[in-house]
Amino acid sequence: MITRLISSGAVNEPPRLRQAKFGIGQVVKHRLFSFRGVIFDVDPVFANTEDWWLAIPPEARPRKDQPFYHLLAENDEGGYVAYVSEQNLLADDSGEPVGNVNTSLIFDNFENGHYRLRPRITH
Repeated sequence: MITRLISSGAVNEPPRLRQAKFGIGQVVKHRLFSFRGVIFDVDPVFANTEDWWLAIPPEARPRKDQPFYHLLAENDEGGYVAYVSEQNLLADDSGEPVGNVNTSLIFDNFENGHYRLRPRITH
């Protein structure tokens, strides 16, 4: 039988989660590629498909044991949704809003370089 050792060194212990460096509504930019976006969701560890992860070249493939961020992103070609590891993000200090038309679906205000979530409607 093969037993997998987790980063804490304990057997069969769940991986320890660390606090995310970035928050929902924060504008960030990619460390390597020319795009930026606003965070609308955070996964404490990798939560996409194995095919998605394996499609990344091995030399650029991020670790799975870190927060991953869902972004409403923009580049020179327009807006889209991106899924990015924490190790590949930097805070964007431009103070400029993100040019993704879908920001108004999730956020209702952009102030001081940060987006504010729309209030939830409950029935």
